[in-house]
Amino acid sequence: MSIVMTGGGTGGHLAIVKAVKEQLVSSTDKSNQGEDSTLNAQRSTLPTQLIYIGSTQGQDKQWFEADEDFGAKYFLETKGVVNQRGVGKLASLWMMFKAILKARKLLKQHKAKVVFSVGGFSSAATAIAAKTLGIPLVIHEQNAALGSLNKLLKPYSDVFISSYLEESPIKAYPVKEVFFENARIREKVRTVIFLGGSQGAKAINELALSIAPELKARGIKIIHQAGARNIDEVQNAYEALGIEAEVFGFTTKLADYMKEADLAIARAGASTLWELSATALPTLFIPYPYAASDHQYHNAKFLVEKELAWLMREDEIETKKILALLDEDLTAKSKGLMEIVERDGSEQIAALLQHYL
Repeated sequence: MSIVMTGGGTGGHLAIVKAVKEQLVSSTDKSNQGEDSTLNAQRSTLPTQLIYIGSTQGQDKQWFEADEDFGAKYFLETKGVVNQRGVGKLASLWMMFKAILKARKLLKQHKAKVVFSVGGFSSAATAIAAKTLGIPLVIHEQNAALGSLNKLLKPYSDVFISSYLEESPIKAYPVKEVFFENARIREKVRTVIFLGGSQGAKAINELALSIAPELKARGIKIIHQAGARNIDEVQNAYEALGIEAEVFGFTTKLADYMKEADLAIARAGASTLWELSATALPTLFIPYPYAASDHQYHNAKFLVEKELAWLMREDEIETKKILALLDEDLTAKSKGLMEIVERDGSEQIAALLQHYL
């Protein structure tokens, strides 16, 4: 029997799979501690497996093709359907139909007891296949604005999890414990971090460089995630301004950078938003304007309505208003973020999935 995890395409979706997967593996390891070797040997032969089913498109393979925590990994030929037109939409639907049939075979083969879907086009075939086979479907929605597929499948899910919905049985977002451990109350700005994601954000890069001289004049340190393709360009621009800045693209030290910062200026992808919140780091969000269903705007708005963040559209950036934030007392927002974010999101979801076994 197995727990099947599906979905992805983008890092925001896949980060949820990774967090919950790691918790499932960790809880299994803990249950084995203290048992004698014979019992451990017996336990290791039990037919409980973690299976991943994703797509050949998107970032699924990059994240999980070499992940040994999964007993088996499959990447089906699928494409997004929503943004296709005419012949392209028909071709995508045909690919989806074939992928559903393949997913049905895989779910039967691995005796799936539950399917955990994080949405995205990668999850469609397996989620639909689960419902045709009567296998429980648990969905995690990362964003305040529901994704197209999750909105379609929500009525058919056995459990629908969202940190933004009051009726959700689990409100805690799957955030790694290190972000909570790094939380501290901010009072004044000594370090600013600019977060455009590993791919970078042109608007945030330009904003950072435009206010860098003022930050330097105030003695404020700059940490800047410029994006892998933009590191040299942005670093050279800082050097031309005579300003020291820590510039990077992809990093495994993001939790440490967030811990050091007192104010963040960032996109509003779900994982980034909740990691910043868990770290109690007050943030000005500049959402990606072309995100599906404008979900980054709605993610940020969720915190803004609770007076725990600031929000500015990319085409409404005002330097004066941003510089004014440098003089704010951040204490109330920082404390408020500590109170709104629950720990153990991945642990709660893992326990729910294990219940089906």
